[in-house]
Amino acid sequence: MHSKAKRLLSLLLGPVLLTAAAGAWADLADRSTVNMSPGVTAVGHDIYNLHMLVIWISVGIGVAVFSVMFYSLVAHRKSQGHQADHWHEHLGAELAWTFIPFIILGFMAWPAIQTLLKIYDTEEPAMDIVITGYQWKWKYEYLGATPEDSVSFFSNLATPQSEIQGKEAKGEFYLLEVDEPIHIPVNTKVRFLITANDVIHSWWVPELAVKKDAIPGIMNEAWTKAEKVGIYRGQCAELCGKDHGFMPIVVVVEEQADYDKWLNGKKAEAKKLRELMAQTFTLEEQIARGEKVYQASCAACHGANGEGGVGKPIAGSKIATGPVDGHLKAAVNGVPGTAMQAFGGILNDLDMAAVVTYQRNAFGNNMGDNLQAVDVYKFKSKK
Repeated sequence: MHSKAKRLLSLLLGPVLLTAAAGAWADLADRSTVNMSPGVTAVGHDIYNLHMLVIWISVGIGVAVFSVMFYSLVAHRKSQGHQADHWHEHLGAELAWTFIPFIILGFMAWPAIQTLLKIYDTEEPAMDIVITGYQWKWKYEYLGATPEDSVSFFSNLATPQSEIQGKEAKGEFYLLEVDEPIHIPVNTKVRFLITANDVIHSWWVPELAVKKDAIPGIMNEAWTKAEKVGIYRGQCAELCGKDHGFMPIVVVVEEQADYDKWLNGKKAEAKKLRELMAQTFTLEEQIARGEKVYQASCAACHGANGEGGVGKPIAGSKIATGPVDGHLKAAVNGVPGTAMQAFGGILNDLDMAAVVTYQRNAFGNNMGDNLQAVDVYKFKSKK
Protein backbone atom coordinates (compact mmCIF):
# COMPACT_ATOMS: atom_id res chain seq x y z
CA MET A 1 0.00 0.00 0.00
CA HIS A 2 1.27 3.50 -0.85
CA SER A 3 2.62 5.46 2.15
CA LYS A 4 0.13 8.30 1.52
CA ALA A 5 -2.75 5.85 1.51
CA LYS A 6 -1.45 4.32 4.74
CA ARG A 7 -1.39 7.73 6.44
CA LEU A 8 -4.94 8.45 5.27
CA LEU A 9 -6.16 5.09 6.55
CA SER A 10 -4.50 5.76 9.91
CA LEU A 11 -6.24 9.12 10.20
CA LEU A 12 -9.59 7.52 9.47
CA LEU A 13 -9.25 4.46 11.69
CA GLY A 14 -7.36 6.06 14.56
CA PRO A 15 -10.36 7.73 16.28
CA VAL A 16 -12.47 4.61 15.75
CA LEU A 17 -9.88 2.35 17.36
CA LEU A 18 -9.37 4.77 20.25
CA THR A 19 -13.13 4.93 20.88
CA ALA A 20 -13.41 1.14 20.83
CA ALA A 21 -10.46 0.82 23.21
CA ALA A 22 -11.99 3.36 25.60
CA GLY A 23 -15.29 1.46 25.59
CA ALA A 24 -13.55 -1.84 26.25
CA TRP A 25 -11.58 -0.31 29.12
CA ALA A 26 -14.80 1.11 30.62
CA ASP A 27 -16.36 -2.37 30.45
CA LEU A 28 -13.33 -3.86 32.17
CA ALA A 29 -13.56 -1.22 34.88
CA ASP A 30 -17.13 -2.37 35.51
CA ARG A 31 -16.43 -5.95 36.59
CA SER A 32 -20.09 -6.98 36.40
CA THR A 33 -20.13 -6.61 32.60
CA VAL A 34 -17.33 -9.11 31.98
CA ASN A 35 -17.21 -11.34 35.03
CA MET A 36 -19.33 -13.25 37.51
CA SER A 37 -20.44 -11.53 40.71
CA PRO A 38 -19.21 -12.61 44.16
CA GLY A 39 -22.74 -12.07 45.45
CA VAL A 40 -23.77 -11.50 49.06
CA THR A 41 -22.87 -14.84 50.68
CA ALA A 42 -19.64 -16.29 52.05
CA VAL A 43 -19.96 -19.27 49.72
CA GLY A 44 -20.50 -16.91 46.80
CA HIS A 45 -17.21 -15.18 47.61
CA ASP A 46 -15.46 -18.56 47.85
CA ILE A 47 -16.83 -19.52 44.43
CA TYR A 48 -15.74 -16.18 42.99
CA ASN A 49 -12.23 -16.48 44.47
CA LEU A 50 -11.91 -20.03 43.12
CA HIS A 51 -13.08 -18.82 39.72
CA MET A 52 -10.49 -16.02 39.68
CA LEU A 53 -7.72 -18.36 40.87
CA VAL A 54 -8.39 -20.78 38.00
CA ILE A 55 -8.69 -17.89 35.51
CA TRP A 56 -5.31 -16.43 36.47
CA ILE A 57 -3.61 -19.84 36.47
CA SER A 58 -5.04 -20.42 32.99
CA VAL A 59 -3.84 -16.98 31.88
CA GLY A 60 -0.36 -17.70 33.26
CA ILE A 61 -0.19 -21.04 31.48
CA GLY A 62 -1.39 -19.44 28.25
CA VAL A 63 1.18 -16.64 28.46
CA ALA A 64 4.02 -19.09 29.16
CA VAL A 65 3.05 -21.55 26.43
CA PHE A 66 2.38 -18.96 23.74
CA SER A 67 5.49 -16.96 24.67
CA VAL A 68 7.70 -20.02 24.15
CA MET A 69 5.82 -20.91 20.96
CA PHE A 70 6.06 -17.45 19.40
CA TYR A 71 9.72 -17.08 20.47
CA SER A 72 10.52 -20.43 18.83
CA LEU A 73 8.67 -19.48 15.66
CA VAL A 74 10.54 -16.19 15.36
CA ALA A 75 14.01 -17.01 16.71
CA HIS A 76 14.35 -20.43 15.09
CA ARG A 77 12.68 -19.86 11.75
CA LYS A 78 14.03 -21.52 8.63
CA SER A 79 14.91 -18.20 7.00
CA GLN A 80 17.59 -17.73 9.68
CA GLY A 81 19.22 -21.01 8.72
CA HIS A 82 17.82 -23.12 11.55
CA GLN A 83 17.08 -26.79 10.92
CA ALA A 84 14.32 -28.72 12.67
CA ASP A 85 15.54 -31.08 15.39
CA HIS A 86 14.07 -34.59 15.24
CA TRP A 87 13.66 -36.28 18.62
CA HIS A 88 11.16 -38.34 20.60
CA GLU A 89 10.90 -40.34 23.84
CA HIS A 90 12.73 -37.64 25.77
CA LEU A 91 12.44 -38.72 29.42
CA GLY A 92 12.89 -35.25 30.87
CA ALA A 93 10.26 -33.69 28.59
CA GLU A 94 7.76 -36.48 29.26
CA LEU A 95 8.23 -36.16 33.03
CA ALA A 96 7.84 -32.39 32.78
CA TRP A 97 4.60 -32.43 30.80
CA THR A 98 3.20 -35.12 33.10
CA PHE A 99 4.07 -33.84 36.57
CA ILE A 100 3.79 -30.08 36.03
CA PRO A 101 0.08 -30.31 34.99
CA PHE A 102 -0.46 -32.81 37.83
CA ILE A 103 0.92 -30.32 40.35
CA ILE A 104 -1.12 -27.46 38.87
CA LEU A 105 -4.33 -29.51 38.93
CA GLY A 106 -3.64 -30.58 42.52
CA PHE A 107 -3.10 -26.95 43.49
CA MET A 108 -6.51 -26.07 41.97
CA ALA A 109 -8.28 -29.17 43.31
CA TRP A 110 -7.74 -28.41 47.00
CA PRO A 111 -9.68 -25.10 47.16
CA ALA A 112 -12.27 -26.56 44.77
CA ILE A 113 -12.93 -29.48 47.14
CA GLN A 114 -13.18 -27.14 50.14
CA THR A 115 -15.69 -24.94 48.27
CA LEU A 116 -17.77 -27.93 47.14
CA LEU A 117 -17.97 -29.21 50.72
CA LYS A 118 -19.37 -25.84 51.78
CA ILE A 119 -21.87 -25.77 48.90
CA TYR A 120 -23.28 -29.18 49.85
CA ASP A 121 -23.32 -28.57 53.61
CA THR A 122 -27.08 -28.22 54.15
CA GLU A 123 -26.97 -29.38 57.79
CA GLU A 124 -28.39 -27.39 60.73
CA PRO A 125 -30.45 -24.74 58.89
CA ALA A 126 -32.41 -22.16 60.84
CA MET A 127 -35.41 -22.63 58.54
CA ASP A 128 -36.61 -24.73 55.60
CA ILE A 129 -38.44 -23.60 52.47
CA VAL A 130 -39.90 -26.08 49.97
CA ILE A 131 -39.68 -24.79 46.39
CA THR A 132 -41.75 -26.45 43.66
CA GLY A 133 -41.45 -25.56 39.99
CA TYR A 134 -44.57 -25.45 37.85
CA GLN A 135 -45.17 -24.54 34.22
CA TRP A 136 -44.64 -21.61 34.62
CA LYS A 137 -44.47 -20.36 38.18
CA TRP A 138 -42.91 -21.19 41.56
CA LYS A 139 -44.58 -22.39 44.72
CA TYR A 140 -43.00 -21.63 48.10
CA GLU A 141 -43.85 -23.43 51.33
CA TYR A 142 -42.46 -22.24 54.65
CA LEU A 143 -42.50 -25.28 56.91
CA GLY A 144 -43.76 -24.69 60.44
CA ALA A 145 -44.31 -26.87 63.49
CA THR A 146 -48.07 -27.01 62.78
CA PRO A 147 -50.21 -26.44 59.66
CA GLU A 148 -51.24 -23.07 61.12
CA ASP A 149 -47.56 -22.07 61.37
CA SER A 150 -46.85 -23.08 57.78
CA VAL A 151 -47.22 -20.66 54.88
CA SER A 152 -47.47 -21.43 51.17
CA PHE A 153 -48.04 -19.29 48.11
CA PHE A 154 -47.38 -19.13 44.38
CA SER A 155 -45.06 -16.60 42.78
CA ASN A 156 -46.07 -15.47 39.28
CA LEU A 157 -44.56 -13.16 36.70
CA ALA A 158 -45.78 -9.61 37.35
CA THR A 159 -44.60 -7.95 34.13
CA PRO A 160 -47.75 -6.64 32.38
CA GLN A 161 -48.84 -8.28 29.12
CA SER A 162 -48.77 -4.82 27.53
CA GLU A 163 -44.97 -4.73 27.99
CA ILE A 164 -44.51 -8.31 26.82
CA GLN A 165 -46.55 -7.60 23.67
CA GLY A 166 -44.64 -4.38 22.98
CA LYS A 167 -47.60 -2.07 23.55
CA GLU A 168 -45.75 -0.22 26.34
CA ALA A 169 -42.11 0.53 27.04
CA LYS A 170 -40.32 -2.20 28.97
CA GLY A 171 -39.71 -1.45 32.64
CA GLU A 172 -36.43 -1.63 34.55
CA PHE A 173 -37.10 -5.20 35.73
CA TYR A 174 -38.75 -6.52 32.59
CA LEU A 175 -39.49 -10.27 33.08
CA LEU A 176 -37.73 -10.12 36.47
CA GLU A 177 -40.66 -9.02 38.68
CA VAL A 178 -43.17 -11.17 40.53
CA ASP A 179 -46.42 -10.72 42.38
CA GLU A 180 -45.21 -12.63 45.48
CA PRO A 181 -41.47 -12.52 46.23
CA ILE A 182 -39.88 -14.93 48.67
CA HIS A 183 -38.64 -13.40 51.96
CA ILE A 184 -35.73 -14.58 54.11
CA PRO A 185 -33.96 -13.01 57.11
CA VAL A 186 -30.42 -11.70 56.78
CA ASN A 187 -27.51 -13.66 58.35
CA THR A 188 -29.68 -16.77 58.65
CA LYS A 189 -28.94 -20.16 57.15
CA VAL A 190 -31.91 -21.10 54.97
CA ARG A 191 -32.25 -24.56 53.42
CA PHE A 192 -34.18 -24.88 50.17
CA LEU A 193 -35.86 -28.20 49.37
CA ILE A 194 -36.34 -28.04 45.62
CA THR A 195 -38.57 -30.20 43.42
CA ALA A 196 -40.97 -29.86 40.47
CA ASN A 197 -44.56 -30.73 39.69
CA ASP A 198 -44.35 -31.37 35.94
CA VAL A 199 -41.04 -31.03 34.06
CA ILE A 200 -37.45 -30.19 35.01
CA HIS A 201 -36.90 -26.60 36.14
CA SER A 202 -33.90 -24.97 37.83
CA TRP A 203 -34.00 -22.45 40.70
CA TRP A 204 -31.16 -19.97 40.17
CA VAL A 205 -30.33 -16.79 42.11
CA PRO A 206 -26.71 -15.78 41.28
CA GLU A 207 -26.28 -13.24 44.10
CA LEU A 208 -27.24 -15.90 46.67
CA ALA A 209 -24.93 -18.54 45.10
CA VAL A 210 -27.83 -20.97 44.61
CA LYS A 211 -28.55 -22.96 41.46
CA LYS A 212 -30.29 -26.30 41.79
CA ASP A 213 -32.37 -28.38 39.40
CA ALA A 214 -36.03 -28.94 40.28
CA ILE A 215 -36.87 -32.49 39.16
CA PRO A 216 -40.28 -34.20 39.51
CA GLY A 217 -40.17 -36.94 42.13
CA ILE A 218 -36.78 -35.85 43.51
CA MET A 219 -36.11 -33.47 46.40
CA ASN A 220 -32.83 -31.61 45.93
CA GLU A 221 -31.24 -29.50 48.65
CA ALA A 222 -29.47 -26.15 48.54
CA TRP A 223 -28.83 -23.41 51.06
CA THR A 224 -27.87 -19.78 51.43
CA LYS A 225 -26.93 -17.32 54.13
CA ALA A 226 -27.25 -13.78 52.82
CA GLU A 227 -25.03 -11.24 54.55
CA LYS A 228 -26.59 -8.12 53.08
CA VAL A 229 -30.15 -6.79 53.07
CA GLY A 230 -31.55 -6.25 49.59
CA ILE A 231 -33.64 -7.60 46.71
CA TYR A 232 -32.03 -10.30 44.60
CA ARG A 233 -33.38 -11.62 41.32
CA GLY A 234 -33.01 -14.86 39.44
CA GLN A 235 -34.66 -17.02 36.81
CA CYS A 236 -35.47 -20.58 35.88
CA ALA A 237 -32.23 -21.86 34.34
CA GLU A 238 -33.58 -25.01 32.68
CA LEU A 239 -35.51 -24.91 29.42
CA CYS A 240 -38.95 -26.04 30.62
CA GLY A 241 -41.42 -25.10 27.90
CA LYS A 242 -43.03 -22.20 26.08
CA ASP A 243 -42.96 -19.75 28.99
CA HIS A 244 -39.56 -20.77 30.36
CA GLY A 245 -38.49 -17.12 30.17
CA PHE A 246 -41.49 -16.07 32.25
CA MET A 247 -40.42 -17.76 35.52
CA PRO A 248 -38.50 -15.07 37.42
CA ILE A 249 -37.40 -15.39 41.04
CA VAL A 250 -37.31 -12.48 43.48
CA VAL A 251 -35.80 -12.91 46.95
CA VAL A 252 -36.18 -10.18 49.57
CA VAL A 253 -33.47 -10.36 52.24
CA GLU A 254 -34.44 -8.29 55.26
CA GLU A 255 -33.78 -7.79 58.94
CA GLN A 256 -35.25 -10.38 61.29
CA ALA A 257 -37.90 -7.98 62.64
CA ASP A 258 -39.09 -7.10 59.12
CA TYR A 259 -39.14 -10.78 58.16
CA ASP A 260 -41.19 -11.69 61.25
CA LYS A 261 -43.66 -8.94 60.38
CA TRP A 262 -44.00 -10.25 56.81
CA LEU A 263 -44.39 -13.88 57.96
CA ASN A 264 -47.04 -12.98 60.50
CA GLY A 265 -48.85 -11.08 57.77
CA LYS A 266 -48.82 -14.16 55.50
CA LYS A 267 -50.16 -16.31 58.34
CA ALA A 268 -52.95 -13.77 58.87
CA GLU A 269 -53.72 -13.93 55.13
CA ALA A 270 -53.91 -17.73 55.28
CA LYS A 271 -56.29 -17.54 58.23
CA LYS A 272 -58.44 -14.99 56.44
CA LEU A 273 -58.52 -17.20 53.32
CA ARG A 274 -59.79 -20.13 55.37
CA GLU A 275 -62.56 -17.87 56.66
CA LEU A 276 -63.36 -16.58 53.16
CA MET A 277 -63.73 -20.08 51.77
CA ALA A 278 -66.61 -20.63 54.19
CA GLN A 279 -68.48 -17.56 52.91
CA THR A 280 -70.82 -17.06 49.95
CA PHE A 281 -70.09 -14.28 47.44
CA THR A 282 -72.23 -12.54 44.87
CA LEU A 283 -71.77 -13.13 41.16
CA GLU A 284 -70.14 -9.71 40.74
CA GLU A 285 -67.66 -10.40 43.56
CA GLN A 286 -66.70 -13.78 42.11
CA ILE A 287 -66.25 -12.33 38.63
CA ALA A 288 -63.99 -9.57 39.99
CA ARG A 289 -61.85 -12.08 41.90
CA GLY A 290 -61.87 -14.52 39.01
CA GLU A 291 -60.60 -11.93 36.54
CA LYS A 292 -57.45 -11.42 38.64
CA VAL A 293 -56.89 -15.17 38.85
CA TYR A 294 -57.44 -15.54 35.10
CA GLN A 295 -54.89 -12.87 34.21
CA ALA A 296 -52.30 -14.45 36.52
CA SER A 297 -52.86 -18.12 35.68
CA CYS A 298 -54.79 -18.48 32.42
CA ALA A 299 -54.22 -15.52 30.11
CA ALA A 300 -50.76 -16.66 28.96
CA CYS A 301 -52.29 -19.68 27.19
CA HIS A 302 -55.94 -18.74 26.61
CA GLY A 303 -55.43 -15.07 25.73
CA ALA A 304 -56.11 -11.89 27.67
CA ASN A 305 -59.57 -11.70 26.09
CA GLY A 306 -60.26 -15.42 25.92
CA GLU A 307 -59.28 -15.51 22.26
CA GLY A 308 -56.97 -18.50 22.65
CA GLY A 309 -53.31 -19.04 21.80
CA VAL A 310 -51.36 -22.02 23.02
CA GLY A 311 -54.62 -23.08 24.67
CA LYS A 312 -58.06 -23.16 23.11
CA PRO A 313 -60.31 -20.07 23.18
CA ILE A 314 -62.51 -19.58 26.24
CA ALA A 315 -64.93 -17.30 24.42
CA GLY A 316 -67.83 -19.43 23.22
CA SER A 317 -66.06 -22.70 24.02
CA LYS A 318 -67.96 -25.91 24.70
CA ILE A 319 -66.22 -26.19 28.08
CA ALA A 320 -67.15 -22.70 29.29
CA THR A 321 -70.72 -22.91 28.00
CA GLY A 322 -71.31 -26.58 28.79
CA PRO A 323 -72.02 -28.42 32.06
CA VAL A 324 -70.33 -26.94 35.13
CA ASP A 325 -68.88 -30.31 36.19
CA GLY A 326 -67.16 -30.63 32.81
CA HIS A 327 -65.60 -27.19 33.24
CA LEU A 328 -64.44 -28.03 36.77
CA LYS A 329 -63.02 -31.35 35.58
CA ALA A 330 -60.85 -29.63 32.97
CA ALA A 331 -59.71 -26.92 35.39
CA VAL A 332 -59.05 -29.16 38.39
CA ASN A 333 -57.64 -32.26 36.68
CA GLY A 334 -56.23 -30.81 33.47
CA VAL A 335 -56.68 -32.29 30.00
CA PRO A 336 -54.40 -35.27 29.22
CA GLY A 337 -52.45 -35.01 26.00
CA THR A 338 -52.65 -31.21 25.90
CA ALA A 339 -50.81 -28.28 27.47
CA MET A 340 -53.70 -27.80 29.91
CA GLN A 341 -52.25 -28.75 33.27
CA ALA A 342 -54.15 -29.65 36.44
CA PHE A 343 -54.81 -26.51 38.49
CA GLY A 344 -56.44 -28.37 41.38
CA GLY A 345 -53.18 -28.31 43.34
CA ILE A 346 -52.24 -24.81 42.22
CA LEU A 347 -55.36 -22.76 42.96
CA ASN A 348 -57.20 -22.88 46.26
CA ASP A 349 -60.92 -23.75 46.17
CA LEU A 350 -62.01 -20.11 46.38
CA ASP A 351 -59.82 -18.99 43.46
CA MET A 352 -60.83 -22.05 41.43
CA ALA A 353 -64.52 -21.24 41.94
CA ALA A 354 -63.90 -17.59 41.07
CA VAL A 355 -61.94 -18.21 37.86
CA VAL A 356 -64.46 -20.77 36.58
CA THR A 357 -67.26 -18.31 37.38
CA TYR A 358 -65.36 -15.59 35.50
CA GLN A 359 -64.77 -17.78 32.44
CA ARG A 360 -68.43 -18.80 32.29
CA ASN A 361 -69.57 -15.18 32.42
CA ALA A 362 -66.84 -13.26 30.55
CA PHE A 363 -65.95 -13.01 26.86
CA GLY A 364 -69.63 -13.08 25.90
CA ASN A 365 -70.35 -16.47 27.51
CA ASN A 366 -72.87 -15.01 30.01
CA MET A 367 -73.90 -18.34 31.57
CA GLY A 368 -74.99 -16.77 34.87
CA ASP A 369 -73.32 -19.50 36.98
CA ASN A 370 -71.91 -18.45 40.35
CA LEU A 371 -69.64 -21.10 41.88
CA GLN A 372 -68.46 -20.99 45.49
CA ALA A 373 -65.50 -22.64 47.22
CA VAL A 374 -67.81 -25.30 48.67
CA ASP A 375 -68.83 -26.32 45.14
CA VAL A 376 -65.20 -26.99 44.22
CA TYR A 377 -64.66 -28.87 47.47
CA LYS A 378 -67.69 -31.08 46.77
CA PHE A 379 -66.46 -31.74 43.22
CA LYS A 380 -63.03 -32.80 44.48
CA SER A 381 -64.65 -35.01 47.12
CA LYS A 382 -66.40 -37.04 44.38
CA LYS A 383 -63.11 -38.55 43.22
